[in-house]
This record gives sequence, structure tokens and C-alpha cells, in this order.
Amino acid sequence: MPEKLHPNVEKVAAALREHGAEGEIVVFSEATPTAAAAAAQLGCEVGAIANSLVFDADGAPLLVLTSGAHRVDTELIAETVGAVEVRRATPEFVREATGQAIGGVAPIGHPAPIRTLVDTWLAGHAVVWAAAGHPHTVFPTSYTELVHITGGTPVEVE
Repeated sequence: MPEKLHPNVEKVAAALREHGAEGEIVVFSEATPTAAAAAAQLGCEVGAIANSLVFDADGAPLLVLTSGAHRVDTELIAETVGAVEVRRATPEFVREATGQAIGGVAPIGHPAPIRTLVDTWLAGHAVVWAAAGHPHTVFPTSYTELVHITGGTPVEVE
């Protein structure tokens, strides 16, 4: 890792250490803002990428960590969390909730805890890759560790 990391990446690294996570943050020379781009850089299946998608659930942020191979069924998620409406959050809403920009949102390292759902399909991968707070960074983890460090609830998302 470079000596000086983006402040968001430093926050994610600190949160990983705090939770006893073992994976090291990987910094790419090019941005990997999509699951397909990250998978191509890492040489893994797109399904092993944990997309951090922020939704607006009746005005509250909801983080859904979904396999890069899945699309989130917002009606199913609304029913799961007991919300009237779940919709994609605006870039401004995402930044306010996470302190991070779309394309690099990490599952942890946010200003305050965010209710989190974790796609059970990620359990099928020994190594899961998640963004580390900036579009140029990811970290390896496992499904079990991802649920643990986020305090997330395992669910089906599609």
C-alpha cells in the first residue's frame, strides 16, 4: 500500500483493524467503480465482488452488500426491512450516509452505523472482495467476516 492513503481508505483500514479483519487493502492504479471492473483487475468471478449499494428506505440509509452477479429487488428488500419504499439513493444521500462516493463505498468506515443487509449468495465464494472507501481500493474478506464486521443481516436480495 502507498504510504499516504485517501482519508476514507484510512477510516476503512482502521475499521478493519478494529474488527480484527485479516485482509489487506489493495490499491489499483485505475479506478474499479463497478463489480465487472474490480473482477477484471482481480482476476476473479464478478459474483465474488460485494457491491456496496446504498438505498433510501423511507428516508433512512440502507446498505445492501450484494454479489456483483445480482441485482437487488427493491420490493423484496422493502418487505424484508418493513419499509414502505426502498429506492436507489442519490449520490448526495450516499455521501452523507457513508462519507464516501459511489463507486468506492466500503461496507464499513462510515460516520455512523448503517443498517446493512448481506446477500447470502456471497457465501458461495471463499474470498469476497469489497470496496475500501475509494474507487481505486478493495479488500479481501469472507462472507462470514463480512457479516461480522458490518453487523449485517444475511438475506436473499433477488
